[in-house]
Amino acid sequence: MEVNQELVNVQDALKRIGGSMDLYKRLLGSFTGGDHISPLEEALSTGAMEKASHLIHTLKGTAANLSLTKLSTVATELEHKVKSGEEHSDTFAELKNIYLLTSQEISKVY
Repeated sequence: MEVNQELVNVQDALKRIGGSMDLYKRLLGSFTGGDHISPLEEALSTGAMEKASHLIHTLKGTAANLSLTKLSTVATELEHKVKSGEEHSDTFAELKNIYLLTSQEISKVY
């Protein structure tokens, strides 16, 4: 299985969860089964920044726990910008792109 380690670091994730590939696949399945972008996009577009911050924080933590490295990194950047009131549209666009690429890589594992 050839996976982009910057997007899905399988080896790191397996270390976190005790080496169980079956468990990792189940966790990835749960992650891909959710809609993480639409609710966030709605919160950002309606100015519900507290809700957006919560959604970003959850996505960031989940991505980090699953060793979805680039997604976690971009989510961290977006979270900072939203909390500090900075312009965030380019970072959100990058997050959506990385989310799509990550989902494609996950499909190679799951």
